[in-house]
Amino acid sequence: MKTSYQIGIIGAGFGGITAALRLKEAGKTDFVIFERSADLGGTWRDNVYPGCACDVPSHLYSFKAAPNPNWSHVFSGQSEIWQYMKTVAQQHQLEQHIVYDANITNAVFLPDEGKWQLTDTSGRTFTVKMVISATGPLNRPSIPPFEGLSSFEGQYFHSAEWDKNCRLEGKKVAVVGTGASAIQIVPQIAPKVSKLFVFQRTPAWIMPRRDRPYTTFEKRLLNMLPPLQTLLRERIYWVSELMGQNFMGNKLFGKLAKWQAMAKLKKEVKNPQTRQKLTPNYTIGCKRVLLSDDYLPTFNRYNVELLTESVSHFTAKGLVTTSGKTVEADVVIFCTGFHAADTIGFDMSIKGLEGKDLIKEWAANGISGYKGITVSGFPNLAFILGPNTGLGHTSVLHMMDSQMNYIMDYLALLEQQTPNAYLNTKLPVQQAYNQQLQAMFAGTVWASGCQSWYLDSHGRNTTLYPRLTVDYRKETRHLNPADFDIVAQ
Repeated sequence: MKTSYQIGIIGAGFGGITAALRLKEAGKTDFVIFERSADLGGTWRDNVYPGCACDVPSHLYSFKAAPNPNWSHVFSGQSEIWQYMKTVAQQHQLEQHIVYDANITNAVFLPDEGKWQLTDTSGRTFTVKMVISATGPLNRPSIPPFEGLSSFEGQYFHSAEWDKNCRLEGKKVAVVGTGASAIQIVPQIAPKVSKLFVFQRTPAWIMPRRDRPYTTFEKRLLNMLPPLQTLLRERIYWVSELMGQNFMGNKLFGKLAKWQAMAKLKKEVKNPQTRQKLTPNYTIGCKRVLLSDDYLPTFNRYNVELLTESVSHFTAKGLVTTSGKTVEADVVIFCTGFHAADTIGFDMSIKGLEGKDLIKEWAANGISGYKGITVSGFPNLAFILGPNTGLGHTSVLHMMDSQMNYIMDYLALLEQQTPNAYLNTKLPVQQAYNQQLQAMFAGTVWASGCQSWYLDSHGRNTTLYPRLTVDYRKETRHLNPADFDIVAQ
């Protein structure tokens, strides 16, 4: 097996495939993709819970270089997205670049050689000139350390680690959490179970989804006229950017969004008390806005109960709330999110210049980088969807494309240097960027006072980009060599 490459990509999800497509398009073939599992797909391989689907329209949530005129729905489901990714990999001959079952756990920069040494769990070692980390921000499930959970005699699991062997029919099921996964799971399992308890800490703002299947005529038209699909993608993109004005603090858009969400809630939930429990008391957009047409009506079912008390602890037979109410359950499904703004569960050691440990530095000082792509002290390393590149209104694939524009410039500059050279982001440049970035949150909905998983333990938003994607595209269009120390051996 070859062990030395020009470029090493970590992760074969959307980020890794986006990087590989751009490299091949530029004629760069000396790269490898390290995939920790036995198949590609990332989050779309791992999340197999009932109802799993994307909340971005299919024609925008796809590779720009590999449009798919045959999407079955406006919003595609997990299996269709996963199959699309595998088809793209086959069509573009990416499979030959992927090393499966290669979980990279150690990355050490070798300054004398200007290269990274990567080691996987089986002890295999590889050297690469540049690393592109595309492990994604939402792959470390979070289950709160509830007291007594180990004593619970029923089955329990996180939504991202769905137990396919668990039968829910006729059982008492508790869903803890009401985020993006829960609103897809709850409507799917409610008709199967004898009783469904939904534990809600904070109600979510829920907007219409308006999913529908594409007709045979529409798909035939898109196949016959590829420019029409490009126009459709552009229309979806620009409508999303327009709606993104709400997140930037536009009061008119905010009022319209709130009115629409409240009208939907009033129409779809019959019981006034339940409706009140489902009514948010924070600015729309401060937490993730969710799209669903079947979640709210589920609370009209006789066998579904909404609980707004927190879970105090577990017993052998179920859960106990903070008020002392006991809820018996056969199965508990945790829809409690991921470690996105912290380093908990990050199982890869990354050591850069002077032995700096990236994960320890981020744990101590907060996650940060430069333009969400590079980090000072860790040369020849780029992130896809690194710090502050998440979005609240459109497809992150657009961000990935923007980042690859920048990374291609980085590679071009690196290739102009001597074989052992490296590029290190200047620390003052990175610090100034992050100060400006955090200041940009002022006036946005994310600075309106609510607590969310976007924030780290210091109260800083290290997850989202505080502007529209058109702004990020301009910001990453070209690399400025003056932002880096170019060290030639």
